[in-house]
Amino acid sequence: MRWLVGWSSIAASFGTAGAVGSADEGRTMHPVGSQLLWGDPDPLWAVGDWRPDEIRISAVETAEGAPTARLAVLGCCSATDEQLRAGLLAARGGALRHLTSWPGSYTTVVQVGRRITVIGDLAGARPVFYTPWAGGTAYATAALPLADLIEAQLDIGHLAALLACPETPEALRDGTPYAGVKRIPPGHALILREGSREITGYEAVASLAVAAPQLDPVSAVDGVRDALVEAVRARLTAPRHAPETLPPDPGPVPGMGPAERRAARGAPVPGIGADLSGGSASATLALLAAGLPGLPGTLLGHGTGAGERLLAVTFNDLTARGHEDELERARVIAANPRLHHVVVAAGEEALPYADLGGGPLTDEPAPSLVVAERHRRRLASGSADHFVGGGARQVLDAHPARLADLLMDRRRRHLLRPVTALARAEGPTAHSFFVPLTVYRAARRLSRTSYRTGLETAAERLPDANRHTPDLDTPADASLAALAWSRPGPAACWLTGEALAEVSVRLQEAAIRPASVQRPGEARARAALARYAADHRILEQAAENRSQRLHAPFLDNQVVRAARALPESLRVQPGARAAVLRRVLAGAGIHELPPGWGTPSLATSNATARTGLRAALPDLIALFDAPLLADAGLVEARVVRKALRAASEGEPLPLDGLAHLAATELWLRRLVSRRGTCWTGTAAPRQRAVAAGVVPARRTLQP
Repeated sequence: MRWLVGWSSIAASFGTAGAVGSADEGRTMHPVGSQLLWGDPDPLWAVGDWRPDEIRISAVETAEGAPTARLAVLGCCSATDEQLRAGLLAARGGALRHLTSWPGSYTTVVQVGRRITVIGDLAGARPVFYTPWAGGTAYATAALPLADLIEAQLDIGHLAALLACPETPEALRDGTPYAGVKRIPPGHALILREGSREITGYEAVASLAVAAPQLDPVSAVDGVRDALVEAVRARLTAPRHAPETLPPDPGPVPGMGPAERRAARGAPVPGIGADLSGGSASATLALLAAGLPGLPGTLLGHGTGAGERLLAVTFNDLTARGHEDELERARVIAANPRLHHVVVAAGEEALPYADLGGGPLTDEPAPSLVVAERHRRRLASGSADHFVGGGARQVLDAHPARLADLLMDRRRRHLLRPVTALARAEGPTAHSFFVPLTVYRAARRLSRTSYRTGLETAAERLPDANRHTPDLDTPADASLAALAWSRPGPAACWLTGEALAEVSVRLQEAAIRPASVQRPGEARARAALARYAADHRILEQAAENRSQRLHAPFLDNQVVRAARALPESLRVQPGARAAVLRRVLAGAGIHELPPGWGTPSLATSNATARTGLRAALPDLIALFDAPLLADAGLVEARVVRKALRAASEGEPLPLDGLAHLAATELWLRRLVSRRGTCWTGTAAPRQRAVAAGVVPARRTLQP
């Protein structure tokens, strides 16, 4: 049993804390498909097909034998039982940061008396949500169960902000698509104490005037290498702790162990696997996982003749051209005797927008919904534990706004190589001659623009975002657009003026609200990482294969933390990401890489997206024949249909914006047509979230 179909392998936990009455209601209501980790008065459940080794419980008892403090770690965590106990003892005094420093990806819940602390991660791939309930606070690692709990309506203002400014936290605030359900920011913890609620950060943030201390380049790169190696090792050597530390088996919904997963129909190949695209990030993880001493894959005995080798999967898109070099690099890398290479050939059935009528309901909308079937086919050929290189670009690369941070520190000479590379990427045109000066001026303008002024300017310009299509055809255009405190998203050009005006008000309110302002480059880079991590989480849900776990080590706390120590002057240099990953592999004893490794791949994604859009055009036109987005006042159906036809005919439109619109409309339809709630029992809510539909929600939820 699961929270909902598609959430079974997603890390989800739920708890209540606080006031009089919550304990009594908790006894007569519980999540569907749950196992109780600890009980009243502040119960905590785990929901879904958790593996036994993914739930860790540690407790400290008094002399009388009653536990006064306990710690739950849910996910992949390499900490030993002794480290968990030591961390719990330190957490009793209020220390939180060390609970986020173990290799792996996990959520931590600490209970000391009636004080409960729920800790999110730095990237945002493991978020924490909360809502007032029964006089106290309910919290979860998924938003929809909380929305069902309070019978929430849809927050149209949040959906408008998500479409208009997806990488601007000031527009999204702490909201979710469900009114009354809030999200804590990445790098923060939720603390509940006797009905009170506090959100506190556990990570230092650089101020506008003073940069965070940075290591020298060699030490910083070595730190990334050590963190990434330990992140991979954590997945290969999952701790096997004593059975008595596991929660009791609830009976109806036991966690699936290795034997059960192996026997499950359609389950992935048991063992360790990785994406092997020939790109630098996924290839690094594949080589690290295959090359760590004494830690091979576990394909032995499954008819492959591979022995104990890691399963490396390469996705060969037969509908795209221009990635032959990448495929060849993947074949060269797969010559490693510890790798068993599988090429997944896919045609039109794996194009973007394929099978829009199927798929599970995810927690939130995200552009990845339109490519879910594509990724599901690729991952179905992978192992039960599968590495993906997602997040490497956002964690290691330099956001263009970091050029402004360098100017704030009077390090102008470090801008020479990146702006020259942008000019070279433009090609031998008259326009490319002016690129360095244009980029420098934009970076200087941003460095001299205050946080408040930047948001106010963005708010003034946003209502006009639907009057023109952004020109992001070249790297220089994209970099110039990113040199701002806030910029419209690719879907903004199709939103109505009313929707854009509502988001503009959000930005204006954020501009005058007191805030601990970061430097522009650091702030925009963190926002871009948080947006990617949220989209990656939705992709995990949408493309889920039963009993499979996706591992994205680049989004782990320790890897993110180590990458943030990289000097900005190193980050902005061309080829910096590939250089860092080469150093990571060299530290693991891997020096021989194929020619062209680390070279940016040819831009085939737009061609593939356009091909998929063209093939699915009739379905997309039908999707926007009477869209819920139009009922909510966010778009005009006629305008979107016209844009879909134009894009399918080759007109240069932002295809990722159309994908975002299609994914949001698809998600809305799945949401309003669902049946049942996430709760059961005599006190369970009588109706599901958003049961009244979209239009009534809009009338009652104006900002």
